[in-house]
Amino acid sequence: MIRFKSKHLYQIPAFTVLLACTLFSCKQSPPPASSGSQPEDTASTYVPSFNADSAYDYIAKQVAFGPRVPGTKANLACAVYLETTLRSHMPDVMVQKAVVRAYDNTLLNIRNIIGMFHPERSDRILLCAHWDTRHIADHDPDPDMRKNPILGANDGGSGTGVLLEIARQLALDDPGIGVDIVLFDAEDYGQPEDALPQKEDTWCLGSQYWSKNPHKPGYKARFGILLDMVGAKNATFPKEEYSVYYAPGIVSMVWETASRLGYGAFFPDRLGGAVTDDHYYVNTILRIPTINIIHQDMSGAKPFFEHWHTVKDNMESIDPLTLEAVGNTVLMVLHQQKKKTL
Repeated sequence: MIRFKSKHLYQIPAFTVLLACTLFSCKQSPPPASSGSQPEDTASTYVPSFNADSAYDYIAKQVAFGPRVPGTKANLACAVYLETTLRSHMPDVMVQKAVVRAYDNTLLNIRNIIGMFHPERSDRILLCAHWDTRHIADHDPDPDMRKNPILGANDGGSGTGVLLEIARQLALDDPGIGVDIVLFDAEDYGQPEDALPQKEDTWCLGSQYWSKNPHKPGYKARFGILLDMVGAKNATFPKEEYSVYYAPGIVSMVWETASRLGYGAFFPDRLGGAVTDDHYYVNTILRIPTINIIHQDMSGAKPFFEHWHTVKDNMESIDPLTLEAVGNTVLMVLHQQKKKTL
């Protein structure tokens, strides 16, 4: 296995993915008619209005706290900001506090921040991202910088910023379903690749904890979408392999929606690597079919975006056009669900 980040990136055998697609009816729907007609669902009347500038501002405010490493003052201050911001858009917000043990035996006080849109609705969709940042820049080209923590504008900040803007949009235009937004802590406090012996499950500590201890006993959602590193310029989001394996129908729906909205360049119809990210634990522990929209470098030169796990993962990494593509796609997917529940 080739290990990268939280994110252990490697290939699931192609026949395994093919079998999953066969068992779960993973197939592409025919493209829309050339006349531009839309499928007969809420997409025919709803036009997403995701504000990329607002999402960008939410990212900038996170970055202004500095590196949000668990156990630091910046992490605690940012947690308060995220809770307050979510609560301004939806009244039902809770902070799940826990103590987890890191790979180096450090005990981390973590906070998973959870916003519940219309918690009384039984039909629910899960949206999630991680908000913490890595404690070391272990992929920085300058060896002298590798012990420094990262700002994590894209890796951590972008997914959270998009979800905060989606929360604001939900308050303005109710999609008619229940939505839970879960911001995971301690995703990025994983074991470096050169540390020996390698240990299992040292990444995604917040999502591992939440998956074993969901905020509501017996919590279920129809499906989930994880956003990770969704803000870089010219980002590409191939179909992540665990997503295809565990939730092939959701992958097809999301990528078809992106294509219909004109974001096909961001969401290529191509299989990417398997990434052990927060969605892996939601799938394997809670059994909620959850996909990962995550930037992967399709050239093969590097696993993710250019400044991944370096000190240059700052606001210069963020492009509002990418935020818009992801945000509008997710909003459209949410609004497409209303008719399916009637």
